[in-house]
Amino acid sequence: MRTELLIGGQWLPGQSGEQISVLDPASGTEIAKVAAGTPADAVAACEVAAKAQLNWAATAPRVRSEVLRACWQILIDHTDELAKLITAEHGKPLADSSGEVAYAAEFFRWNAEEAVRIHGSIGTAPSGTNKIIVRHPPVGVVVIVTPWNFPAAMITRKLAPALAAGNACVIKPPKETPLTALRVAELLEQAGLPPGLVNIVPTKDSGSWFDAAVDHKATRMVSFTGSTEVGRVLLRRSADRVLKTVMELGGNAPFIVFGDADVEAAVEGAMVAKMRHSAEACTAANRFFVEAGIADEFTTKLSAAMGQIKVGNGLDEGVTCGPMINQAAIASIDSLVQSAVSAGATTTLGGSPLDGPGFFYPPTVLGNVAPDSAITREEIFGPVAPVISFTNTDTMIEQANDTEMGLAAYVYTQDIGRGMAVAERLESGMVGLNRGAMSDPAAPFGGMKQSGLGREGASEGIYEFTETQYIATQW
Repeated sequence: MRTELLIGGQWLPGQSGEQISVLDPASGTEIAKVAAGTPADAVAACEVAAKAQLNWAATAPRVRSEVLRACWQILIDHTDELAKLITAEHGKPLADSSGEVAYAAEFFRWNAEEAVRIHGSIGTAPSGTNKIIVRHPPVGVVVIVTPWNFPAAMITRKLAPALAAGNACVIKPPKETPLTALRVAELLEQAGLPPGLVNIVPTKDSGSWFDAAVDHKATRMVSFTGSTEVGRVLLRRSADRVLKTVMELGGNAPFIVFGDADVEAAVEGAMVAKMRHSAEACTAANRFFVEAGIADEFTTKLSAAMGQIKVGNGLDEGVTCGPMINQAAIASIDSLVQSAVSAGATTTLGGSPLDGPGFFYPPTVLGNVAPDSAITREEIFGPVAPVISFTNTDTMIEQANDTEMGLAAYVYTQDIGRGMAVAERLESGMVGLNRGAMSDPAAPFGGMKQSGLGREGASEGIYEFTETQYIATQW
């Protein structure tokens, strides 16, 4: 297991010699120490990325495509190893980790196919005096900053299209889960990716690291996934050099269940939307709006389903909900739960942290939640389902949209016409209609409002990592 910095194809201890302690959240014990990069290390990474990028951009799209497909294959071949590593440092159940590896790898296969389909255009100016040629060259060096909840997929979702378009990257993985990033990068170079295109520089000092990276003259773009609060800071800082940005930020997803819905199917979808990856996902259902006539039935059945979840170490057989990432996460989740209960919500399942070791919070269901309570306005990022009953669809939609977030939403109804009409009124970048999962490398992932800028995945995703150049000529 490599624990050094990866800069220009070389494994280095970092200029400070300091290290980051990586904890197993299931026990709270240290599992590794990783080199802590400095701002100078970030600059060094940008330097080598700038040199490597020029050759990579000049490489034929078909050659880039074949290298990316080899990257897909090597990740698939190492699924078991990577899944265990993800679970060790993040805590999610092994089945979820295996699913993440498959999802992470698929971005390389998808973008291997997109690498040869970056289309330009040629036309005649209306005046007839010249031709209008449009092409899409790579932006250059991309600074990538990723969160801890998907240690592999949040990197590959950005890295694969960036490489496919002809860019080089400098990546700051989260200090909580850096081991997966280092191993993925090592495998990609084994698959044939030229050194210097992927540089991994974990750090203890994110602010200074980011300042150094974005101030480097070769850096032309920032791609970030994380909280809206941090995203605002990075956007302001990126504006100093007018850098291109793609931001995938926080969520506050409503999960809407109408009275005509198949309640069993809605509960099944709710379990996927809420509980996959131990409920630590930005697309996780955060507020459950259930039509009054079935609210009690839905709450009872959801509580029963949540009650069947086995909480524990993600490496243990049968566990379907692992630990939260750290003690601060437990405190935040419990604060929201206690605030809701104090405001009149009823606890039908769970409701308080589990005793250690490790950082565990039990699956929790809250009934009779007020639509304006704190737990409906903040991203829970934990296994808590607050249920809000409604009688008026228009009022419910207003409440669902009454947030600065707009990443994901879910709607359950057997009336597809109504489902589509409601989906179109929701201020959300993605809507699952009678589905509890929506993420797919072939679909445009991203949000509205303060949930982000730009899109990842689909055909749109690769163009985020390109410029648009117009050439005027005649013949």
